[in-house]
Amino acid sequence: MFRAALGDEAFARLHPMMQRRFGVSVANGYGCVGRGTMSRIRRGPWWTVPFLLIGRLRHILVADTGTNVPFVIENYPYLDPYGRETVTFVREYRARRRPARFDATMVLDPDRTTIVDYLGTHQHLAVDLHLEVDENGGLVLRSDEQRFYEGPIAFRFPMLFSGRAELHERYDEAEGAFHISLEVRNRIFGFLFGYDGWFTCEFPPATDAPDRLKPRRHERRL
Repeated sequence: MFRAALGDEAFARLHPMMQRRFGVSVANGYGCVGRGTMSRIRRGPWWTVPFLLIGRLRHILVADTGTNVPFVIENYPYLDPYGRETVTFVREYRARRRPARFDATMVLDPDRTTIVDYLGTHQHLAVDLHLEVDENGGLVLRSDEQRFYEGPIAFRFPMLFSGRAELHERYDEAEGAFHISLEVRNRIFGFLFGYDGWFTCEFPPATDAPDRLKPRRHERRL
C-alpha cells in the first residue's frame, strides 16, 4: 500500500527499517506491533477539550495529556468485506488508569493512488493522506480532504471545524528505535493536538487482523 502510494523510487529511499514497518501487507504475511513511550501528549486551549471528548466516543481523537505515557500501536493487514486490503493503525495510550484508544484503518484508492485513512470505530471520517520521504529516510505524512459518511449521508467535512495533521516518523539506528512526532492544527484556531515519542517494533506473522482491532462498520465509499 505505502509502496504504491509513494512509488518504487521514493519507497526505496526510506530507511530499511521504515520499509519493513510500512511493508505490512497480506502478501508479505506479517504485521507490526510497536511498544514505547510518548514523551509528551499535548492539546490546544481549553475550548478544544469538548471536540476531543466527542471524538473519543468513537476512538477518533484522544483527549488525555501527559508525559512519559506508555503506548502501543498495532498494524495488521486484512481484507475488508469489500475485498480491499486494509491495514490497522490502532493506538492505545495509558495516560490514566483507563486507556484511551485511537482507531484508524487505511486502504489504497487505486484510481488516485492515494491512501485513504478511515478514522474511528465506524469509519465515519475518511481522510486523504499525502506522503513523502525526507532526507533522512523518514516518512512525512500530511492529511488533506476529509469526508463524512453515515448511512445515506455523505459530505465533505468543512476544515473550519477540523484540523490538518502532519506526522514525521523516522528510525534511529543508534537507539534501535522509531521516533514519531505529530501535530494537528486548524487554519484559524491553530494548534489542536500533538505528541512526540519513540517505540520499538516486533513483526509477527499475520495475514489477518484480530477482530478487536477491526472497525465495527466498514465504509465502501472512498
